[in-house]
Amino acid sequence: MAEPSENHDTSETAPDGIRYETPAGGVARIVLARPEARNAQDKPMLYALNAAFDRAAHDDSIKVIILSADGPHFSSGHDLRDATKISDFDPVGTWGGSSLPGAEGHMAVEQEIYLGFCWRWRNLPKPTIAQVHGKTIAGGLMLAWVCDLIIASEDATFSDPVVAFGVNGVEYFAHPWEVGVRKAKEMLFTGEALSAEEARALGMVNTVVARDELEAYTLDLAERIASRPSMGLKLAKQSVNQMQDAQGLWPSLQAAMSLQQLGHSHNQQLFKIPVDPAGMEVIRKQAKSSK
Repeated sequence: MAEPSENHDTSETAPDGIRYETPAGGVARIVLARPEARNAQDKPMLYALNAAFDRAAHDDSIKVIILSADGPHFSSGHDLRDATKISDFDPVGTWGGSSLPGAEGHMAVEQEIYLGFCWRWRNLPKPTIAQVHGKTIAGGLMLAWVCDLIIASEDATFSDPVVAFGVNGVEYFAHPWEVGVRKAKEMLFTGEALSAEEARALGMVNTVVARDELEAYTLDLAERIASRPSMGLKLAKQSVNQMQDAQGLWPSLQAAMSLQQLGHSHNQQLFKIPVDPAGMEVIRKQAKSSK
């Protein structure tokens, strides 16, 4: 396995939970760096992540991007304690209306920071690799699924338990494409986690390796990919993505987002918040029973 080159091993830590590294020639590594929060995603982190993806996309010396994480888990999902507002940041999308009252404003927020960001990252023309370990829960799936390849450690698990909140799943609703229709339904109905080996067997994960080999294996793979010409890599990625687009991925994601907003509106009418509050206890009990 290749080790990080001394000539390229640089890193920069941002205050918003993202670290940018260049561990080898042609390779950028973006690191989720909120280990104390199990890499829960608040808006500062998501906007910093988007800026890091943009930086790698516009750096012509970078051919491959790795997305990895500090701490025991890849990501515990959305940070439900986040009190920041979209107005605190420079919007990336064109939806607008995040300050408007009711479902209109709530949908605008989710269109910007969830579906909008994910679709943007999925279509980044350079190959991306998710380096995943520990737990990947709910919104964490969205970060892994937008990547072209997923390399997982043996201890990795993947779950989307948010049907317990009275909604249909995470906002980037790619479940049927990632694990197949019937497994997607089981995953959503039960909230139970997939193991790394199950995810590999279903085609969601490319390779499963020992935890202590994960970083070296992923970097070696990135360097092998970076040895190909950037033009060929871009055309190959675009060709595969366009096949998926022709199958209806984008309109399906948009349709699921609309149903997500129906769920939020229903909960707002019943509980005065966008999610069913009983869901948190259901998810906590399930998490404890799975330890």
